[in-house]
Amino acid sequence: MRSLLFVPADAGPKLDKAIASGADAVIIDLEDSISPERKAHARAACLEYLKSAQPKAQRPRLLVRINGLETGQTDADLAAIVPGKPDAILFPKAEGGESLVHLDAKLTAQEAIAGVAEGSIKVLAQNVESSLGLFLAGTFRGVSPRLIGMTWGPEDLSAELGAEANRDAQGHLTEPYRLARSICLFSAAAAKVPAIETIYADFRNTEGLRRETLDSRRDGFTGRLAIHPAQVPVINEVYTPSAEQIEKAKAVIAAFAAQPGAGAVGIDGKMYDRPHLVRAQRLLGSVK
Repeated sequence: MRSLLFVPADAGPKLDKAIASGADAVIIDLEDSISPERKAHARAACLEYLKSAQPKAQRPRLLVRINGLETGQTDADLAAIVPGKPDAILFPKAEGGESLVHLDAKLTAQEAIAGVAEGSIKVLAQNVESSLGLFLAGTFRGVSPRLIGMTWGPEDLSAELGAEANRDAQGHLTEPYRLARSICLFSAAAAKVPAIETIYADFRNTEGLRRETLDSRRDGFTGRLAIHPAQVPVINEVYTPSAEQIEKAKAVIAAFAAQPGAGAVGIDGKMYDRPHLVRAQRLLGSVK
């Protein structure tokens, strides 16, 4: 998934616009964008929309961001939306592997009640949204087959820290949040799942979005959360390998295939070793 677009569950027509935005995934939000008094209404709207959109042949993946375990609202969220068979849950404040085991058990129970195939609803974990989550970020490997990726969130983290801002005057992440971003990236690699970059809040700043998204691709992120449909084309473009990158990856793979026992191969006067082969295989896998 290159682009994952948030839309509030009670947004009405905006849900249809999100589906038509070109995003690889739409995240129907029951958490931060929904006020406490509208949670029940939002759950009902989410279920209704899932049931109408799920059967469509041409659609993005449908995720639902539930309320976190600490809120006491997780069970109500899952009971409401699991019958709609979302493709995945976005799990906020996922604080360590034990929290995912807990959510997995809740999902299994709700799948059984709703007659949904066990394990069919996957989980994208927002595993670095709190200081505790940061320290437990490396504990997700192997705990649940539902896990399909990890992302992070500087907004909740900065609120917990009492920070005045999480970006400097030039719009760059400040040191605590650069650390959180790196930990998300490393923890996703440790868990052997894709790392998804966080939102870029200044949605009118297309150049800033492009620059930061290029940086995230360079560092190893494979997709990005979006908060406005206008961000989707930029995100998709950046995370789609170019023809030149694809041809280079094919050349690396072919060179190693021609020399199966080699630890390194030469192509056009440059040496490529086994890590280059792994990256080439991963890049080609992303375009299938």
